[in-house]
Amino acid sequence: MQREKLSITIITLNEEHNIKDCLESVRWADEIIVVDSGSTDRTIQICREYTDCIWTNPWPGMNEQKRIAMDHASHPWVLNIDADERVPEALRDRILRILETRDSDGYRFPRKNYFLGRWMRHGGWYPDHVLRLFRKERGSYSGIDPHDKVVVKGKVSTIPVPLVHHTYSSLSQYVARQNAYSSAAAGALALTGKKISPFLIPLKTIWKFIETYVVKMGFLDGFHGYVAAMGAAFSAFWKYVKLWELTRRK
Repeated sequence: MQREKLSITIITLNEEHNIKDCLESVRWADEIIVVDSGSTDRTIQICREYTDCIWTNPWPGMNEQKRIAMDHASHPWVLNIDADERVPEALRDRILRILETRDSDGYRFPRKNYFLGRWMRHGGWYPDHVLRLFRKERGSYSGIDPHDKVVVKGKVSTIPVPLVHHTYSSLSQYVARQNAYSSAAAGALALTGKKISPFLIPLKTIWKFIETYVVKMGFLDGFHGYVAAMGAAFSAFWKYVKLWELTRRK
């Protein structure tokens, strides 16, 4: 059976330290689509070494930006990856075989997440399945920002080969990103009419640490697991405090 063609979609913003390795890992694809939200570093110049399909669009939110990238894809299959992700050879080979057999409409696979240089095996970091490969005509973006989610109308299967994800290279980057994510999440929840009692915020914060560090056994990842659990609690605290602030103003 002849292989159907594949479009890779990537959204970027100041990713000059990540994007080259990302693009190298997918240069085998039939098309690479990049939608940038206003990079001021060398991201665009690096992308031009791999593709001419580059668009600039002001940031509308994670799900909407990824939908825009998908709309630019000209092939029947779409594989969405982030600039800090890599498609290893084993996953590439499996994807190419799938494009010949096409026995499902969407495919999820685990992510091998690295945090401060360490592969995190616990605390909810692995297997962390994500649905990223799908028929364009059957897929759509949903979910609450800043977390994107692909919804597929049809059969979804699992590929037991991981995508590699290099999350944070420094603590300052981690803290800054969690602050930004908590703001986006609070804003998205506020738009849905969600409210939070200030008395529940400490309970949700404490539970997030317990869930990550104890229930999901983040302690097995050593000090990295402790830092990640504290970060998860930090993010949950600020998300709900910011939601409280937004709804209080209204």
